[in-house]
Amino acid sequence: MRGFLASSIGVATAAALALPLALSTPALAMPSLSAVAPVAPAGSTQSLPLVPLGPSAQRSPGVPGMSASPRLPETRGLAAREVKTFSLVGVVWDDASTELFGRVQVRTRAKRTAVWSDWQDVETHNSEHAADPDSAERGTGRVRGSTAPLWVGESDGVEVRVQAEPGATRSVRRLPQGMRIELVDPGESVPAADGKNGGPADDPADAPADAPEGDGKGELAAVPGMTMEMAEASSANLPHVELGADEIPELNKADSTADAVFAADGTLAAAAAPYIGPRPRIVTRKGWGADESLREKGFGYTKTVKAAFVHHTASGNNYSCKDAPAVLRSLYRYHVLSSGWRDIGYNFAVDKCGTVYEGRAGGVTRPVLGAHTMGFNTDSMGIAVIGSHTATPPPAAAVTAIARLTAWKLGLFGVDPRAKTTLKSGGANRFPKGTKVKLNVISGHRDGFATECPGKRLYDKLPPTRTSSAKLQGRP
Repeated sequence: MRGFLASSIGVATAAALALPLALSTPALAMPSLSAVAPVAPAGSTQSLPLVPLGPSAQRSPGVPGMSASPRLPETRGLAAREVKTFSLVGVVWDDASTELFGRVQVRTRAKRTAVWSDWQDVETHNSEHAADPDSAERGTGRVRGSTAPLWVGESDGVEVRVQAEPGATRSVRRLPQGMRIELVDPGESVPAADGKNGGPADDPADAPADAPEGDGKGELAAVPGMTMEMAEASSANLPHVELGADEIPELNKADSTADAVFAADGTLAAAAAPYIGPRPRIVTRKGWGADESLREKGFGYTKTVKAAFVHHTASGNNYSCKDAPAVLRSLYRYHVLSSGWRDIGYNFAVDKCGTVYEGRAGGVTRPVLGAHTMGFNTDSMGIAVIGSHTATPPPAAAVTAIARLTAWKLGLFGVDPRAKTTLKSGGANRFPKGTKVKLNVISGHRDGFATECPGKRLYDKLPPTRTSSAKLQGRP
């Protein structure tokens, strides 16, 4: 079933339609613009066209796989140049239905040392991380083809080479039209605005005279320093955490169950209650600095959560845990501004230290419709480990975080992580639209789509993760 969109005014209505644990949300009192302090958007994106490359005299020597022979397939790129500061790169093109059959390589100059990196490959097969073919998100006219993004760290110089795969036909040798290199600067995190997270205290005496007051029945006045879009995203996590919180604290199993029962107001399925795992600590969108003005307003929901698809971002492992929020801000900008999606595609992200982050807006307990597994976004959630795990094993902390997150979130919907479930394909390269497919409740992206994701080394960790997740739920 296709997801539906809920406006910011109709958040509570949309939540009431979602099953089985769509938690009721107190009405959000939307203040006048004068009641909200402005928040400067974080980050920027430079978009530069890739041009045809000439013969060997115009190419840098020693580029692996990039022969200078004029008889080779089409090659495009960008000569080495100085640019504004950026930290993540990716290549996009006009038609999202066109695949890039070729090799993409970049090298970058570190801003701090002025040293150029070696040539790095960018993962070209990324179309499977997307909304379903017939979804509203796919049909906006803004969606573009894109490679996976690559995190390169703070840089101020770039060179790009894209070469089509050699083939027997001209079509295989051609590159997509409208190719551009996207250089994303994550910017600084939006400063916290509440007294518990390092910002100015939320003192009622400081509120503007025309700011709405709560009536004791769940209506909330705006938190100083938060835009309406920030308040909308934050309110989706009520009543589990206060408005404007930077993180949702972890809870033990008993408290997680009590929290779910309280928030569900009697609608929690009786069968789910005994098997809700302990809630992990979750950094909210505000906590990692999401610029809420970038995404589309409102939220998209599906009916339930029957499965969790595990991904890797394929953005490389060259980041520290303290960089993870910046990586997420970059991925978010790349998904929305460069690729044309309504929001970041994943429902959750996990860094190499095991920290869990809220992904697509709409509420961490709710069945938010993502854009992570083309054909199987309905009735599922997507969890992305930040990194590349085709050849590199995922850190134990990240694998443990997946088990904890799935034990809790699947538990809210009464789902056994060790079980099988049936999903209907929305159209993908492995399963035609309408095909009913039996899958593991905790599956890898490759189970629903012909892709390397989440990388062999991470995929091999899924069987023990299912067992660990069920144990955390307290299942026999």
